[in-house]
Amino acid sequence: MNASPDRFISACAIALLAVAPATFSAELKWQSLNPERSLKGWTVQGGKAEFAVEGQEVVGRSVLSSRNSFLVTDAAFGDFILEYDAKVDPQLNSGVMVRAERRRDYRNGVVFGYQVELDSSARAWSGGIYDEQRREWLNTLARNPQARAAFKVGEWNHFRVEALGHRIRTFVNGVAAANLIDDMTPRGFIGLQVHSVDAGPKLAGLEARFRNIRILTEHAADAATPLDPAAEEYNYVPNTLTDVQVAQGWRLLWDGTSTNGWHGATLSGFPDHGWTIRDGVLSVDAATGGESTNGGDIITREEFANFELELDFRITPGANSGIKYFVDPQLGPTLGLKGSAIGLEFQILDDERHPDAKLGVRGNRTVGSLYDLIPATNLDEPGRSAKRVMPPGEWNRARIVATGRHVEHWLNGVKVVEYDRGTQMFRALVNNSKYQDMPGFGERERGPILLQDHGNAVSFRSIKIRSL
Repeated sequence: MNASPDRFISACAIALLAVAPATFSAELKWQSLNPERSLKGWTVQGGKAEFAVEGQEVVGRSVLSSRNSFLVTDAAFGDFILEYDAKVDPQLNSGVMVRAERRRDYRNGVVFGYQVELDSSARAWSGGIYDEQRREWLNTLARNPQARAAFKVGEWNHFRVEALGHRIRTFVNGVAAANLIDDMTPRGFIGLQVHSVDAGPKLAGLEARFRNIRILTEHAADAATPLDPAAEEYNYVPNTLTDVQVAQGWRLLWDGTSTNGWHGATLSGFPDHGWTIRDGVLSVDAATGGESTNGGDIITREEFANFELELDFRITPGANSGIKYFVDPQLGPTLGLKGSAIGLEFQILDDERHPDAKLGVRGNRTVGSLYDLIPATNLDEPGRSAKRVMPPGEWNRARIVATGRHVEHWLNGVKVVEYDRGTQMFRALVNNSKYQDMPGFGERERGPILLQDHGNAVSFRSIKIRSL
């Protein structure tokens, strides 16, 4: 579906959100969640970190060689607004779980679910949402500089979490941080985390402190904060757009059920084999007789110039595929390529198992790279070059932004490639690549989007685009 109904933020709900929370303050019934000295109402789960109540504060202290530890509420919560103050040692990572779960049949009983990050590192993602023991980062703060600047390292910080329906929003010292749309877990417990530490003894006993923990469960929607466009939406409900996204110009490039808007790269219609649509997922079938026997690449009927493209992809072990843009549909047949077209490519690859990862130059054929031209590397986390990639069988999110000559590749919320087309540097890269005999490669003003059939089983969903 396109614009979603009242499960998301409808026009009516937006009107309600425009009312300042203070209007309802006299009617709100906040409930204190501050643990008593006996920790009544709370239970320690996971690792061996020590939790205690000291005065009006809850203190968690790190223990060497312990896995992540959590002090969790015995009660579960669905829709709510949670507020708390937190202070964490600058050397320690921490966070607060919301709508979290623990089941014996899931990873031997680990605590998992949404975590509101407490991050003292240089990347400054406090208030971002990490999916603990599940999908990892859902809403980094790489695209929200105001929120990254709001957190005060080594000091008390005030957090607010609004979990209403499928939307979870966070605020750090009054600044809008995360804005997540997700329908995986509607209810769960609250948990205070002390992260694992494995280094030397100086990291033992590091503290994460919490105070003024309170929750609002009655009429919580009436106290919701007005939407702030600085906190972009991260929508993980498959093949949907929120009303906000529609208003921003987003549209689904694939409707989740049909082949409308797409055709084979060298065909007038959609391939009659090699591609499958099932349960809202568009998949390349594994070729049984080699790549050339499959259905071939598919491209959009529409061409795009300045755009922002976002989609989810899932690979199988050893798979190779790609997302091409500014595609030249005529160049593939001219070069004798069956069922294919040429364009700039966001590489999709199993880096661990596919031999292409070791070819090219400095990893420029690995996942997220500008294929055969620029290697993907982590550009958003100081001190970390490794990309954030989910393994085969799990969904990854690709994002491509093209404005004029400037292009960016994003992988799972992290920028991994940034370049300018048509520059001397770009042309030098082309001249030293497999595209060196293709005049003007990558410099078309507009072109269709292509999903590659490389003969391996790869799936796509939530393909959306907007013009810039």
